[in-house]
Amino acid sequence: MKVLGIESSCDETGIAVYDSDSGQIWQRLYSQVAKHREYGGVVPELASRDHVVKAAPMLGEILDEIGGIDAIDAIAYTRGPGLIGALMVGANLAHGLAWALDKPLLGVHHMEGHLLAPMLADEQPELPFVALLVSGGHTLLVDVRMLGDYRILGESLDDAVGEAFDKTAKLMDLPYPGGPELAALADSVTQSRFEFPRPMTKRPGLDFSFSGLKTAALNIVKQHAPLDDRLRAEIAFAFQQAVVDTLCIKCKRALEETGYRNLVVAGGVGANRRLRQVLDKLGQVQGTRIHFPALEYCTDNGAMIAYAGALRLLHGQVDDPACDVLARWSLETLPVIPA
Repeated sequence: MKVLGIESSCDETGIAVYDSDSGQIWQRLYSQVAKHREYGGVVPELASRDHVVKAAPMLGEILDEIGGIDAIDAIAYTRGPGLIGALMVGANLAHGLAWALDKPLLGVHHMEGHLLAPMLADEQPELPFVALLVSGGHTLLVDVRMLGDYRILGESLDDAVGEAFDKTAKLMDLPYPGGPELAALADSVTQSRFEFPRPMTKRPGLDFSFSGLKTAALNIVKQHAPLDDRLRAEIAFAFQQAVVDTLCIKCKRALEETGYRNLVVAGGVGANRRLRQVLDKLGQVQGTRIHFPALEYCTDNGAMIAYAGALRLLHGQVDDPACDVLARWSLETLPVIPA
């Protein structure tokens, strides 16, 4: 089955086709970073308009590669969570194609797409596992007992970890998007004179809080302004280390509480080099297998939506004709995918 996947939840337009028989993937991805840079963040209306402009030409390129539109067997799209206007662009395109081609259609949960992205690799994680989903909009620890059987173990009570990276980078006048810029700056030094707290690690539970780290960064920036390059690098180093340590401590705790020996890490922050290093070391010490997506599947993309959609479509899950999207949508409400 060849499944077309359409991702438009925020500021990346992702179009992909996944062949469930061969595992082959054709994809295109367009990032709107340059368009939103002058505003220092995503402008929802501009994001929606850009999806309208980019999606159809990208789809045409992929259809040319796979032999035309008749090669598509089913269509999956991101139904939520995300920006309503941006989601509606992808949903309308998907519903229009499904109606015109008389093909089955399924709206996919964006975070399930991220959760399943590591399975696009040759070596797939064994069930059950703990999933750490870390991005600009979400920070979740999830107990994955079966595909579709998800229980939230912990989540951020305020800022998502990617949001905290971006906001802290903005405090230091780093270019947008700030998260990758801050990480690169942190990797340019090996130590720092600063020390940030590891929030909520000394109390029980698996929830997160990152707003205090942002406040700590603001106080340091104010105390040492104007910042030179070395000061920026040391602040970035200390901030990143605090975030990584916090995530690692909570992952270790989640693995101990569940007794699982597999950890999946996905989402845009899953591309962070330092996070990968520390979690790999945790895996070696704990005897735990750590699974990351390929870097191209860490950020939002159509391939993960096509893949997640294919798993459900192959088991007969389809949408009704109503075209609705969800700004908020709990993973825990999804139906189980039969083994």
